[in-house]
Amino acid sequence: MNAHSRFDPNTVTVSPQQARHQSRSGLLAGVALTVAIAGIAFALRLVPGISSFSPMIIAIVIGMAVHNLWGTPVAAKAGVAFSMRKLLRFAIILLGLQLTASQVAEVGATGIAIIAATLVGTFSFTLWLGKAIGVDRKLAELIAAGTSICGASAVIATNTVTRAPDEDVAYAVACVTVFGSVAMFAYPLLPGLLHLDAHAYGLWAGASIHEIAQVVAASFQAGQQAGEFGTVAKLTRVMMLAPVVIALGVLARSHARSAGSARDGAPAPMPWFVLGFIAMVGFNSLVEIPAEAKTWIVTLTTFLLATALAAMGLETDVAKLRARGARPLLLGLGAFLFIALFSLMLVKLAG
Repeated sequence: MNAHSRFDPNTVTVSPQQARHQSRSGLLAGVALTVAIAGIAFALRLVPGISSFSPMIIAIVIGMAVHNLWGTPVAAKAGVAFSMRKLLRFAIILLGLQLTASQVAEVGATGIAIIAATLVGTFSFTLWLGKAIGVDRKLAELIAAGTSICGASAVIATNTVTRAPDEDVAYAVACVTVFGSVAMFAYPLLPGLLHLDAHAYGLWAGASIHEIAQVVAASFQAGQQAGEFGTVAKLTRVMMLAPVVIALGVLARSHARSAGSARDGAPAPMPWFVLGFIAMVGFNSLVEIPAEAKTWIVTLTTFLLATALAAMGLETDVAKLRARGARPLLLGLGAFLFIALFSLMLVKLAG
């Protein structure tokens, strides 16, 4: 008997059926873990002082704590990856049910132009500033998307084509959370000082504050009219997530082809799920969904996004975050100041 044919007692043969069972078990374990973290995040919002934070933000913080204090179970890795990719895409599709074409029309041509110009200007400025101060382009793209469009949702949607490390995603989410929270508390103090009426203040808040929840909290402080208009302006801005992610996907594929990066792996994917987002906007515009059902859809969407961010946290190493240094934080600050001042200038010029 030769060496290759000897029986090795340490070798365990796994049948195809056992392998499939282990794969399913890992998938379920990982999804269950991320769902549990999202559930805890929702429950913590009932605690005074925490209710102002999005459950998405709380979920990623809990996920990071679990990963860095105890470690993410190896058996749960497949389910964590599923939550971070598949559930995320489904949540972004559902996000389209929060917007209708008539809501966009309420903003008006001038309002839409201000929102679009603010988005393009902020995204471009953030990429330029990131390059100037030496921030990696992928991380700069994530901070640019989160600041200019819709906070954490835009960061994780953009990363489907940017393909940055999980630590970069966590850093970008942290940036938009910190500065969006600053805006949420600071903006309500400014309408009188800046001589903004309810309409102008709502448009400014909707065009420049990072997260939907932060816009709602800040704009309704100035009254019902400001709150309603600010929310609609923000949802109009969220709709622009679709063309931005598609454009970034096209650019990524173009760069991959020109650089011949196919040898390094598959080129950046086309974000087809964004077309699902657009389809849901169209469906919501044509079909009247009952108010109670809409409430459940909004809650489900937020829960799925929180689940995806919990998965992101479970893949994030704090030591790698620290290694990034303070430059990305300075980039987030610069982007925040730019979007606030640039959009305010446009609102003022529009009268």
